[in-house]
Amino acid sequence: MRNKVQLIGFVGQEPEIKQAEGQKKVANFSVATNEVYYNEKGEKVEQTEWHRITAWGKMANTIEKHLKKGKEVVIEGRLTHRSYDDHNGEKRYVTEIVAQEIVLV
Repeated sequence: MRNKVQLIGFVGQEPEIKQAEGQKKVANFSVATNEVYYNEKGEKVEQTEWHRITAWGKMANTIEKHLKKGKEVVIEGRLTHRSYDDHNGEKRYVTEIVAQEIVLV
């Protein structure tokens, strides 16, 4: 088994590009995916899920040049979990997708 995620969705905000340690660029952005279904009453329900995406190096350069809010994208990557202490000393947990391939639709 492999840790592999595939999403098709829309970019939720302008990507944030930073220069990480070692001069490697990192891009962070969110992608919204939508699911439509009908409940027991026959009413149409739309549910939106938001996904945090991180991309490194050359992919971050491509994202910086071509990816904008509202663009549809196909993302393939791996799911990761991490934690950090916020400025109040509270433990925060993050689940994100580290992109390995991005296709603009």
